Amino acid sequence: MPLADALSLVGLLAVADLDLVAWRTALTATSTWLDALVLCPGLHRQYEAQHLAHGEFPACAAMTTSFVFRVENPATVAYLQKISRTGHLTDLTVCDLRNASEAIHAATGITDGIVSIAAASTIAAISILIYLADTWALAYVATLILIRLLNTAMIRRQVDIDWHGASEPGVKGDLFILLSYDRWVRIKGDVDDLKAITSGRWLREATPLEEAGLGATTLLAWGAPILAAAASQTGQLTIMGVLLGNAKLLGWANVRTDVLRMKGKMLRIVGQRKYERRRVLAEELIEESGRDDWAVAMALMPPKSGASQYAGGAVM
Repeated sequence: MPLADALSLVGLLAVADLDLVAWRTALTATSTWLDALVLCPGLHRQYEAQHLAHGEFPACAAMTTSFVFRVENPATVAYLQKISRTGHLTDLTVCDLRNASEAIHAATGITDGIVSIAAASTIAAISILIYLADTWALAYVATLILIRLLNTAMIRRQVDIDWHGASEPGVKGDLFILLSYDRWVRIKGDVDDLKAITSGRWLREATPLEEAGLGATTLLAWGAPILAAAASQTGQLTIMGVLLGNAKLLGWANVRTDVLRMKGKMLRIVGQRKYERRRVLAEELIEESGRDDWAVAMALMPPKSGASQYAGGAVM
C-alpha cells in the first residue's frame, strides 16, 4: 500500500477501542475543560468510565459495626480492581482532599502535569497545521476537540455528589472488601469519607437530551476520519503524531495515578501484604477488630459451635 493511501486512514486512530480517556475520567471522577485538548485514541469512549468495573459490586464489611453491604460506586470498584492483587491484602486510607499532605498533592500534580503536556502538544500540532494552511487537517482536529468539549460538558453535568448516606461526624471506620480473584482490600478513615467513596454513584443517569448528545459525538467521531483523509501528507503525519503521542502521555499518567479523587475525597494506598491462606488473613483481622460476626457474614470463617450467628447471613 502506498504511503499516501496508508496515511489517509490515520483519522481512524481516534476511534480505536482504547479506554485511556475513560480511565482518566474514572480516576479523577470528573472531567476538566483542559481535557478537551487531550486528543488520543478512544476519545469517544469517555462514558465507558462508568463501566470499567465490569459489573462487579463487591461485598464489604464494616469491621467496627459488623454491617455487611456492597460497594455500589463503580469508579471506586474499578480503582480497587486496578490496584489490588490476588492473594494480597491492600491497605488504603481515605481523607478529605483539603487535609491531604503536600507529598500527596505533589504526586497528583505530576500526573496532572503530564496531562497538561498532552494538551500543550495538541496546541503545538494546531500551530503546525495553521502554518501549513491545511484546512482539512484543522477541521479534523477541531471536530475532535468539539467531541471532547461536548463529552466533558455532559460528564460535568452528570457528576452526582448529592447522596452518600447519613452523616456521622467524628466517627472512624474500618472496611474490609472482598473482590473477585481473591483480592482483598482494607480501607480506614472517617465514616463520612468512607461513605462518600463507596456508596451511591458518581454519575447520574443521562437525560434524553444527554443521550442524544452522546450519540451525536459518537457519530462525529466515526465521521471525522473523512476530513483527515483529505488532509495533506504532512498534516496527516502531524495528526498521527499528536494522537499517538497523547496516547502515550495519557497512558503514562494513568499508570502513575495510584490515588482516586472523588467527591472531594482522596483514596490512596498505604501498603500491601501477601497471605498464603485466606483463613490466616481472616483470623488476623478478627483479632485486630475484636469481633468475628462480620467475617462469618462474608463466609470468611464458619460460625463457632454454639455461638450466635449473624442474622443477616452472607452477602455474596
